[in-house]
Amino acid sequence: MRPQVRFLDDALVQTIVEEALRVLEVYGVAVYHPPLLQRMADAGFRVDEKEQRLFIRADQAAAALDAAPEAVHLFTREGEFYTSLSGDAVHFTPASSALYILDHRTGERRRPTTQDLVEYARVVSHLPHIAYPSTAFSTSDVPQEIADAWRLYVLLAHTPRPVVSGAFTPTGVPRMGELMLLFRRDREDLRARPMSIFTVCPTSPLRWNEDSSQNLMDCVDWGIPIEFVPVPLLGLISPVTPVGTVTVLTAEVISGIVMAQTLRPGHPVLFGGAPAAFHMKLTTSPMTAVEALRVFAAYVQVGKHLHLPTQAYLGQSDARELGMQAGAETYGGMVLAALLGVNSAAGPGMLDFVNLFSLQKLVFDDELAGQALFLSREVEVKEDIPLDDFVRAVQEEGHVLTWEHTLTHWPQELYLPGPALDRHNWEQWGKLPEDQRDERSRLRHLVEEKLAHYQGPPVDEARHKAMRDILQAAVGEEVTLPEVHIHVQTPVTPRKRRRRRRPGR
Repeated sequence: MRPQVRFLDDALVQTIVEEALRVLEVYGVAVYHPPLLQRMADAGFRVDEKEQRLFIRADQAAAALDAAPEAVHLFTREGEFYTSLSGDAVHFTPASSALYILDHRTGERRRPTTQDLVEYARVVSHLPHIAYPSTAFSTSDVPQEIADAWRLYVLLAHTPRPVVSGAFTPTGVPRMGELMLLFRRDREDLRARPMSIFTVCPTSPLRWNEDSSQNLMDCVDWGIPIEFVPVPLLGLISPVTPVGTVTVLTAEVISGIVMAQTLRPGHPVLFGGAPAAFHMKLTTSPMTAVEALRVFAAYVQVGKHLHLPTQAYLGQSDARELGMQAGAETYGGMVLAALLGVNSAAGPGMLDFVNLFSLQKLVFDDELAGQALFLSREVEVKEDIPLDDFVRAVQEEGHVLTWEHTLTHWPQELYLPGPALDRHNWEQWGKLPEDQRDERSRLRHLVEEKLAHYQGPPVDEARHKAMRDILQAAVGEEVTLPEVHIHVQTPVTPRKRRRRRRPGR
């Protein structure tokens, strides 16, 4: 049996869903984007153009939920199948999108550069327990109009694994789609073999602004899977109680799913969220607060009840620096994600209310992710009962170190952590080199070691140049973009495509 946790009984889950559907039918959601509102009206939905509200009947919501696939299949940059987000399969990915990094060399909190993003891409590429990277932070050395696409470009240039990303503006998705299209035959091929998930956030409570609305439309148009991630703040813009907040979040996610499935039935989506508590004294918004964790657990259960892949921001810390609080908050979130069966858990590497990224924490979090995944493995009989053989082995040898059962099973049953986690006793620790005794020094050394040994799967020169050409054209030739030196292979001429203009733009 796979270990699991449940926070809600089945009757309460059903009540939450029914109330969310009632709210959508009676009160609707605000959609501050006339093109999307018109598309929904054309599809037979009741729309109040003056108030810019979309009303969704229960039968319309049910049809959309039935159309949404139960799995999101992801492919590599080269088009090979990578993984499926479905059932209780857990994947950890770094959180995003921070505005600052914690420099692993100096300990300074500062704005990131392209070189920082390159180093992140090289470190995350080979972490064994981070399933796929995200575009974890934004760089300060490129024009903001391409900041979202620039992150994706750097990741595509360095890793073949799928990427969690998203756009910052209402015009961002098409440009990012053009980058990914360089690695597929055509738009239908990109739809059939997606290499990214894009985050789309409704504007809580129960609203969709222009940016999110257009991003939703463009993701559907380009065939990019969407994770819908409302950001409720308990006690500020959502009910202070878990059931109330989960119900509002459920209504928001379902509204996004309905719009996506109306535009294109069968479009892959994830039921996600990023709830946080509102600290009534400090006015901060801790996402790792215990009351927020209850909301995560509850809405993931709702998502699974609806047979949808799930996403959650679990595995990050609200602490400002590496230390006891960061470790406790991170591991608690990861264990919860693993036992809930969250399909895409975003958190590793992140500090300070999702605003500060640390490579040292990322390396350490990879180790924690491995342990959380191990904890959630199925528990089953493995030639260990009846205990007759064990009793005989102990009677003969006094131990079971060389017992056949031990020799057969210990490599899979005993989790030996890597050097990020210290399991030395005091005497062993005292014999270590000085730079391996201190946790931060040890993690800094591991980051540098991974950078030194990075050998990323190459991207061909032609595609690398084509990606840069797309970004250069967006900002104009007079702007000098940072150089990105990568491993390249024999050039492959990318196919020529006609650029498609979006109507009205």
